[in-house]
Amino acid sequence: MKRIVLFLATNFAIVLVLSFTMRLLGVEPYLTEQGLNLQSLLIFAAVMGFGGSFISLAISKWMAKKSMGVRVIERPANPTESWLVDTIGKYALNAGIKMPEVGIFDSPQVNAFATGMSKNNSLVAVSSGLLQQMTREEAEAVLGHEIAHIANGDMVTLALIQGVVNTFVMFLSRVIGHTVDRVVFKSERSGGPAFFVTMIIAELVLGVLASIIVMWFSRQREFRADHGGASLAGRKNMIAALERLDSLHPAPLPEKMAAFGIAGGGASGIKRLFMTHPPLAERIAALKAAQ
Repeated sequence: MKRIVLFLATNFAIVLVLSFTMRLLGVEPYLTEQGLNLQSLLIFAAVMGFGGSFISLAISKWMAKKSMGVRVIERPANPTESWLVDTIGKYALNAGIKMPEVGIFDSPQVNAFATGMSKNNSLVAVSSGLLQQMTREEAEAVLGHEIAHIANGDMVTLALIQGVVNTFVMFLSRVIGHTVDRVVFKSERSGGPAFFVTMIIAELVLGVLASIIVMWFSRQREFRADHGGASLAGRKNMIAALERLDSLHPAPLPEKMAAFGIAGGGASGIKRLFMTHPPLAERIAALKAAQ
């Protein structure tokens, strides 16, 4: 329930901020008596598309801490926490990034994720289940994988891609809605019922197609993060960590963190197009094939 309330409140706040921003920019309404103002529509779509994506990125650490109950390690309280902080610090140094915040969240599932708005402003969090059920070598590989996500700039890149597809979805859905409204239903005034109904349908369809593009990129960067983790923690350890995950069948993380977790849920058929992660068997095979 807490996650749902946070999600709704955050998205409502984002819409308010972006609406206020467009007022400050003096963006004119994109629907006029004469039809669509394409320039205003493009500005509207870009502000909403990129703005929502980058505001979400900017507050990603805060959201992760609140929604997942992440406890940030300020001072290690035991040998396990000391090892966790030291390992992440070593990998961050080797990867050429600043030390991320390090945290633990209470979950019996074996998982971990990285988030943050930049390479030098990030968070790596691991579940209590991972610390309990993985060997040190396997856990180190998982940490290497998450550090590789940060070093590769995956959070920013994914936000950019999401911003681009959001912009096109919002722009094209409104163009389609206006065209159907004027050409098919012969409406003389802009913004009739046909415009809004068609726009919503077009936005849903285009949104699904856009998700396929974003998820494809998400799966590709998992392979790169696996190779990055292998270079930091050793290829055998990375393979062993993925094999252990495959045997444990971890549950996926909440949506906002899922793309940067170590593992995602499995799927088959058309559902594969919407997976944030490739199947673990494919990731293991890719690492074994690497020379």
